[in-house]
Amino acid sequence: MSQDVTIFITDRNGVKHEVLAPTDMNMNIMELIRSYELAEEGTVGVCGGMAMCASCQCYVLNDVVSLERNPDEEAMLWEAYHVKDNSRLGCQIPITEDLEGLEIEIAPEQ
Repeated sequence: MSQDVTIFITDRNGVKHEVLAPTDMNMNIMELIRSYELAEEGTVGVCGGMAMCASCQCYVLNDVVSLERNPDEEAMLWEAYHVKDNSRLGCQIPITEDLEGLEIEIAPEQ
């Protein structure tokens, strides 16, 4: 039986939010940010989660999730602004039970 996991998301204003993320809905971090309205509407997930815009870029603040990027994610971040070593695209991080305690910060707008 799947369960919700707790994820900590710091928004673009520096406010840290503790949110519950369902592991049984095939969601990703970008969709979670949008569902909790943690970024101004229309500024996250512009491409619909296809790794084609980097609007859902976030910084991974702990070692809960791998910093390894797939080739599409790597190519998009190569062209993005505000990229750091710990940058990932939220649309490329599926919500699973392994994400319990994940801490991320939403990157500044492009």
